[in-house]
Amino acid sequence: MDVKGEAARILAELRAQAEPERAESEKRYLKSDFVHIGVPVPALRKVAVSAVKASAKPTRDEVLGLAQILWDATDEGRPVHEARMAAIDVLVKRAALLEPRDLGTVERLIRGSTSWVYVDAIAEKVVGRLVVSYPDLAAVLDAWVDDPNMWIRRTAALALLPGIRTGNPDLERISRFGDSLIGEREFFIRKALGWVLRELSKKDPAWVVQWVEPRLAAVSGVTLREAVRRLPADDAARLRKPS
Repeated sequence: MDVKGEAARILAELRAQAEPERAESEKRYLKSDFVHIGVPVPALRKVAVSAVKASAKPTRDEVLGLAQILWDATDEGRPVHEARMAAIDVLVKRAALLEPRDLGTVERLIRGSTSWVYVDAIAEKVVGRLVVSYPDLAAVLDAWVDDPNMWIRRTAALALLPGIRTGNPDLERISRFGDSLIGEREFFIRKALGWVLRELSKKDPAWVVQWVEPRLAAVSGVTLREAVRRLPADDAARLRKPS
């Protein structure tokens, strides 16, 4: 693969689909300082993943190189939103090629993020998949859950989702991370914890009830609303009821 050529092609195709009104609307919604082109997500994803389709047989180095070029793309000195989203789509599409040593590269992307719109797919579909494939990497999450960077902490929580969805939830870490994050004042952390509990409640509602109930005095309203959303009605009502 001509990595630089593919990056240039992707950017050119995205710019050819520019929708200025959409760009301005998206920029306001995300409260973004980045350059926005205004490409709908399905169209953006189609352009991005075309570079790493199965028939192209991309290598790990090519995937990482393409993602990095797209991530670093700028216009008038500012990052380009769609280029960063394309970088994430490339990594997600070929996450199976990544190795434990690539977690450092992924971490740099998270630390360079400014919004959930970049962090969430990386957290679940890249970091989470790596942890499922290489369980020893979960030890990295133990450090991340207490990291000063809010997006790293959010990633630590959301990276537990693939394990839940594949039927192998890390209950010890879910409990421990929950206790670490339960006092968070950041909305995005409270929401992430709630999502993890909500996803687990689809498979093991009793565990979620037993974890949440003794912590009702500490759990935030944001977390609780998500945690009870998929619980049986009687359990949800009991947990929602003020003490």
